[in-house]
Amino acid sequence: MGLYSIVSGAGFVLMLWGYGLARPSENIYTPPDWGVHANMGLMLLALIMLMVAYGPRGYIKQFVKHPMLLAVILWSAGHLMANGEMNAVILFGSFLAFAIIDRIAVSGRDIPVKKVTIIGDIYAVIVGVAVYFLLAKYLHEMMFGVPVMAAM
Repeated sequence: MGLYSIVSGAGFVLMLWGYGLARPSENIYTPPDWGVHANMGLMLLALIMLMVAYGPRGYIKQFVKHPMLLAVILWSAGHLMANGEMNAVILFGSFLAFAIIDRIAVSGRDIPVKKVTIIGDIYAVIVGVAVYFLLAKYLHEMMFGVPVMAAM
């Protein structure tokens, strides 16, 4: 599993690196004016869902069943609303298609019910909101070279 994680992480880094190298790219479409704002809202939900996926089991995780896939769907759909460049459409569109197909594929699987507490939900919301603000204020520009508020 460790080797798989290393290879997956390297693949993800290479995708992001290639995305950055393809910048600037031609516009395939002009995103709507409200796309940046929609993306910011969807990113908050995506980061909370990401924390739901890897945090203690709460009621949200029991209801959503596959919060990581939902987080990828929200992240990629939001970024497609805010970016119309070819490299963005390829990257975020690929992730969106993969996550939707994967969500359909796992829809019939039973997930064992474990002990559920509200602590998991509280953890997910607090940590998700904290990561959202860190990402928006500092990390997005540092990691990806684009300030969150640049398109506004």
